[in-house]
Amino acid sequence: MIILPAIDIKDGNCVRLYKGDYSTAHKVAGSAVDTARKFEADGASWLHMVDLDGAKDGKRVNSDLILSVRKSCDLHIEVGGGIRDMEAVDFYLENGIDRVILGSAAIKAPDFVKAAVKKYADRVAVSIDARDGMVSAEGWIDTSEVDFITLAKEMEAIGVKYLIFTDISKDGMLSGPNLTMLDELQAAVKCKIIASGGVANLKDIINLTALQLYGAISGKAVYTGGLDLKQAIAVAEAAEEKQ
Repeated sequence: MIILPAIDIKDGNCVRLYKGDYSTAHKVAGSAVDTARKFEADGASWLHMVDLDGAKDGKRVNSDLILSVRKSCDLHIEVGGGIRDMEAVDFYLENGIDRVILGSAAIKAPDFVKAAVKKYADRVAVSIDARDGMVSAEGWIDTSEVDFITLAKEMEAIGVKYLIFTDISKDGMLSGPNLTMLDELQAAVKCKIIASGGVANLKDIINLTALQLYGAISGKAVYTGGLDLKQAIAVAEAAEEKQ
């Protein structure tokens, strides 16, 4: 299992939210570039970045900062937030980003997701963010009436290879990921599943490796020190060797 430390950007700062509530944003690091370099030094191979302003506004807002991180390290980087058209997909992938994450578009514009997957194949991931099992969009502000499993199957059918799943009620709460929903998702589709939200400590990483997921994103716990990134990577790699 791959561990993807997270850098969320709002107003040009590295922040974390509680349960996706923008009013709870608090700064967790001084420099996105320095943070990425530290993650790389700790052994990370991938970095998960989200433009929170972009997710809310539906357009690229912090892309200059994201690309400055891209130029400063050798990490593989996936980016989400505000990627609502092919121009934004092209922009990131042509400027060295390894994978883009489409979120709201999966609900609002499935034809766009289909076109992006046709053009870029596995360099396109879809983020499924659920509140009480129902998919949320527009930076988690708008909750739909689409069940997370239903959307996952629809995305699989159009060729999506990577799904990033977040139980919004767990995000930023350090209360552990929603293992039940993740297990259900893993069983429902053949896509590679990346868990996001709730990871608090090494036990959570061990629990996630038991589900044989592709990856796990860790944000707040890495910043608070609750999760040692080096240890998490070592545990995930060891589990991979046993599988």
